[in-house]
Amino acid sequence: MIFVAGATGNVGSEVVRALTAAGAPVRALVRAPEKARLPDGAEAVPGDLDRPDTLTDALKGARAAFLLPGYADMPGLLAEVRRAGVEHVVLLSGGSAGSGDMTNAVTRYMAQSEAAVRESGVPWTFLRPSGFMSNALRWLPQIRAGDRIRVSFPAVRVAFVDPFDLGAVAARALLGGGHRGEILWPTGPEALLPADQVAVLARVLGRDLRAVGLSDAETRAEMTAAMPVEYVDAFFDFYVDGSLDESIVRPTVLEVTGRAPRTFADWADAHADGFRR
Repeated sequence: MIFVAGATGNVGSEVVRALTAAGAPVRALVRAPEKARLPDGAEAVPGDLDRPDTLTDALKGARAAFLLPGYADMPGLLAEVRRAGVEHVVLLSGGSAGSGDMTNAVTRYMAQSEAAVRESGVPWTFLRPSGFMSNALRWLPQIRAGDRIRVSFPAVRVAFVDPFDLGAVAARALLGGGHRGEILWPTGPEALLPADQVAVLARVLGRDLRAVGLSDAETRAEMTAAMPVEYVDAFFDFYVDGSLDESIVRPTVLEVTGRAPRTFADWADAHADGFRR
């Protein structure tokens, strides 16, 4: 049995899909089990990652676990994982986690989560992916409203990774028990600007979409309306001050899964219907 946190999210759902496709039984942690739509072989279970005591039953009998970072009591969560006898934890982390910069709010919760896993004594694998292709879904309201897409950090290239590939990498580690004590860096096959992504979506959707780059001031104003300022500052540290370079294309997906990572065009084709609704 493999425990998967965030089982209906962009990444967790792909981990569940990859595991069940391989024939592995999965216990999928969800907020509302009665509403969850999961593939055959996945059992929906309730629990709150911010309250480790609610996970006792969900973790019972699990030999491996896929976890997300940043919960209120990561040491307590890992203590519960260890008590359950879990033999391997695969943690979704981030590229900045190794920098040690605790002044950056995003880096801090990633690094603290990794530290909690290390200190638990449970064998681990950390995934530090580049930005997700699925982040393009944030443009959905604009695409449905018109052809001009306002994009943040227009000069920043990212080797975006398809969550499908990230799920496949996580599943390989969870299933085979390999990559213990390793940090894996899944990326996509090319580094793209936001305008490049918009151009791909235009071709796939048959639309005359155009990217309109926001200034730093415009970006800060829009982000501040949507998230706490400490996270806005974190992303400006990454993409304006340049503390995080996600443009590096790495061979991780090919090395772990045996196939090349999907392109952004592949991802756009697979999700085109969602943009057209």
